Amino acid sequence: MYQTMYSTSFGNLCMTSDGTYLTGLWFQGSRDDLKHIGNFEKKDLPIFDETKRWLDIYFSGENPDFTPKYKIENLTPFRRKVIDIMNKIPYGKVVTYQDIADTIAKERGLEKMSAQAVGGAVGWNPICIIIPCHRVVGKNGSLTGYGGGIQNKIKLLELEKNDMNKFTIPKKGTAL
Repeated sequence: MYQTMYSTSFGNLCMTSDGTYLTGLWFQGSRDDLKHIGNFEKKDLPIFDETKRWLDIYFSGENPDFTPKYKIENLTPFRRKVIDIMNKIPYGKVVTYQDIADTIAKERGLEKMSAQAVGGAVGWNPICIIIPCHRVVGKNGSLTGYGGGIQNKIKLLELEKNDMNKFTIPKKGTAL
């Protein structure tokens, strides 16, 4: 497993790879550090170059027109579905955990689905920003549930030109 860093005005991002695919992307020093424990060798790889190019475009305020190749281990069918839905959230838009739960419930012919279960799958996401978990918010507009830190979630949503007046910051909980 390999690792490199990418600097942003928000802080450093850590990237990991199996040598071919991107396997992790997260804010250094965030709660997400705990999801990516391992012995990593520092190495320049084509996938890191491709990911850095994507991030350069993204952090310049544009929506990249490509996605770096990534691979996610231990992906359950439920997590895959949540990731597929997150990948369809347009740049500059948000959906709620409940929206995702309702979509899955409808597709599965269920009366309802737990937004908390969706929150667990969103929070499990090992590749932030590219798989846009920052675009998922609470039903009441609460900016909750971001392992990269609430301030980073706010900055990412601002970068995408979201109207931040429609969101609230929880006083305590999973976002802080």
